[in-house]
Amino acid sequence: MRVEYINPFVEAAHDVLKEVLQTEVKRGELYLKSTATPVLGVAAIIGLAGDVEGRVLLDMNRATAIQVASGMLAGMDMEPITDLNEMGRATITELANMITGRAVTKLHNLGFAFDLTPPALVTGDNMEISNANVEALIVPMELPQGRIEINVAIRERG
Repeated sequence: MRVEYINPFVEAAHDVLKEVLQTEVKRGELYLKSTATPVLGVAAIIGLAGDVEGRVLLDMNRATAIQVASGMLAGMDMEPITDLNEMGRATITELANMITGRAVTKLHNLGFAFDLTPPALVTGDNMEISNANVEALIVPMELPQGRIEINVAIRERG
């Protein structure tokens, strides 16, 4: 997996989280995962196709998702949430859209061409995402609201 594909997602996640939550975001040590990856409980999945294929996960536990959604809503002068209700799910999906949009713009500016699927949000316990012979690079982001993992599994078509 080429680092040129990964960095725009990691940079976009860091920058967007910092902007929308008005907080510090610390990037943890990245690591590779070549087998099925457990999902933390709430994951926005974005598929990629074109010059590259694969997917990006924005992964967090339920408590973090509620805290992040509440922070984003508060920033828009809206009521915070206490459960991952429809508004909370829509807010996390929009966060994934914002991060992906910024990353894709960077990638297109570097000359890469591909299409994205709209984010799908999955929630639940004991879920795994299979990487289908593509190593996943996982970059943890630590914020006061909790830990979010940017999980990228992309390969060149060929």
